[in-house]
Amino acid sequence: MKLPMDDEHAALFTVGQVASMLDVQQAFLRRIDNNQIISPRRSAGGQRRYSRNEIVRIQQVVSMMEEGMTLPAIRRITELQHELSEITRERDELARRLADLQSGPGQ
Repeated sequence: MKLPMDDEHAALFTVGQVASMLDVQQAFLRRIDNNQIISPRRSAGGQRRYSRNEIVRIQQVVSMMEEGMTLPAIRRITELQHELSEITRERDELARRLADLQSGPGQ
């Protein structure tokens, strides 16, 4: 039986819990959401809920900020990382399809 805690994308943690875990201010978490860097899901009551995956990404944002990067720069980096992963996925799919075509039917 798979539990919600087993799913790294399950939105389980509140702003207060994440702020405490990462030793950051709750306002910082709201800022990175408002800047569309990491936007957690919302509970039925409208409260932000973070997944383990998002918490790891927030740690990366904190590290980038400690290196002197601004939130707009971090947002652009995360957008480019997402685009690169999409392009890589598309490339891999096209390579698979090409390999299937080259092997031909009945081979």
